[in-house]
Amino acid sequence: MFTLELNAQQVDKNYFKNPINPGTRNYLSGNFSELRPNHFHTGLDFKTGGQEGVPILAAADGWVYRIKITSFGYGNVIYLKHPNGMITLYGHLRNFNKELSDYMRKKMYEAKAIDLEVFPNPGELPVKQGQRIADSGNTGGSGGPHLHFEIRDSLERAMDPLLFGFSEILDTTAPVPQSIAIVPLEIDSRVNGKFDRLEVTPVASGSNYRLPNDIKITGKVGIEIRSYDQLDGASNQNGFPTFELADEKGTFFNQTVDKVDFNYTRQFLQYTHQNRYTKLYSQKNLKFDFITPKSETAGHLELETGEKKNYQLKLRDTYGNERQISFTLQGQDLETNVNDGGAPIRASMAYINNILKIKAPISPKGGLAKFKVGAHAFEMLPAYQDASSRTYLWDMEFGIPEEIDICTEVLIPGINALIPAGKEISYSDKNVRMNFGKETVLDDLYLRISKSGSTSAPKLILNSSREYLWNAVNILWSVPGYSGNKNRSHAYNTSGGGKSFLGGTWNGDTLNFGSRYLGEISILQDNTKPTIQVIKVNSSDMRFVIKDDLSGIDTYEAFVNGKWVLMRYEYKQAVIWSEKLTNEPFKGEVLLKVTDKAGNTAEWKGTIG
Repeated sequence: MFTLELNAQQVDKNYFKNPINPGTRNYLSGNFSELRPNHFHTGLDFKTGGQEGVPILAAADGWVYRIKITSFGYGNVIYLKHPNGMITLYGHLRNFNKELSDYMRKKMYEAKAIDLEVFPNPGELPVKQGQRIADSGNTGGSGGPHLHFEIRDSLERAMDPLLFGFSEILDTTAPVPQSIAIVPLEIDSRVNGKFDRLEVTPVASGSNYRLPNDIKITGKVGIEIRSYDQLDGASNQNGFPTFELADEKGTFFNQTVDKVDFNYTRQFLQYTHQNRYTKLYSQKNLKFDFITPKSETAGHLELETGEKKNYQLKLRDTYGNERQISFTLQGQDLETNVNDGGAPIRASMAYINNILKIKAPISPKGGLAKFKVGAHAFEMLPAYQDASSRTYLWDMEFGIPEEIDICTEVLIPGINALIPAGKEISYSDKNVRMNFGKETVLDDLYLRISKSGSTSAPKLILNSSREYLWNAVNILWSVPGYSGNKNRSHAYNTSGGGKSFLGGTWNGDTLNFGSRYLGEISILQDNTKPTIQVIKVNSSDMRFVIKDDLSGIDTYEAFVNGKWVLMRYEYKQAVIWSEKLTNEPFKGEVLLKVTDKAGNTAEWKGTIG
């Protein structure tokens, strides 16, 4: 565990100045703690009017601590270190100032590297507050021209920049709730009688909101919320840091995201429900330490049968603007007769953390289910039912069932093994071996493996693409009789119809690769070379469009008269272009080599007279 509480001495509102147009009104397209796919947004995204080339200024005195040129991530990025020990980051830059551009170009030619990260010596490249260090751009993983700006502490943990002032940004608008979810936290928990998450849309009540109906709960439940904030003068939806739960006695739960440790960013996938809902309760294996009080049951709500309690959920942004959602919960006993909607034609299984949930149609053959676990069989009545359906719940911490006889059919859960969080463990069967490290899974994982496809296009299905890993798992997949060209065959994540290259190396019939994602994995062949299209080749400039249809571009190299030439790459437009070290004109034989991740190489040759 680590502590993310801010120390008041760390926040000096007079230390940093705005990096874009200081003293002039500024607008943001993104802010700190905003929910992004798979991660928190850890800085401010300054709008630049859809244009590139806005001067970027050093927020304080300091020196260039780190500088990087890459086609992905933050793109062209500068990190400054300041005398107070803090770091500021400036990302997606179009270009650096002349001193830094010349410095990096020379380093790249020396290393013959198309991407490069450099850590200059302290004081080697000093800067003054307000000095132009770069121009804004759209490089790396940017979705449009803007500046990504961060403030980090001396341990490189991202802090909310708005805590440091920046009066050029205005926010007088309180956060807005979109949906509240009430979720069961244990096998005997119920929400309106069912073991289901209940999502409710709040309704306006003056300047605040309320849930329209009382909600009945049994056992421990948790609250989740989908919501957003808006800053003045901007229509885009942003994040905000603080959530509080209160009852008639006052606040009993606080969750404030004002600092993020990059070692734990993918914990976000456990902290949220499908990247959309923020969970407002403690979880056993969650490494974030945003929650107060720091207890295993913080945010777990439970009421005695018949007890009725009013709650308030408060949403607060960095500027102190607050919105409140009122709701009422009422405790009730476990019920066995519960209307659970239409019955399925056949039984369905759902995997909800450690709970296996089975919903089946009512049968005249009876409702007793038999769970076979090893040499034992356990008989169980439905947890609840109605006139058309019956629902069974099984805690897999008690044992993983090999099969379940529900009278009308026998179900095979297909759970191969329990992979506990925080342990190094391996699983293997006839065709698959998976090696899990101590930081591979976010929470206890009930591993499900199935296979499909053909000898020319095999598929491996691991759980669901909506279940997540913390770090990559090593997979050795034996595919006897695979009929493809192994030199050009690799693993790809093909969940949802996509084709994301995972790679891998062959040893006989076994493909060894790593994956940070669960879901569908396929072995695909890429036998097609990348394509090269000439835009311009002359004595002053070379530009090409390079594309690949499957595995993606891996490397590219250009030579003029046998001398290496630095080529820059913008993958969003698939364009590469030359950057000279000197003003000497290009002349002679030109060779461009482009290789994809499967090892296919295309070449273009020409002559500059």
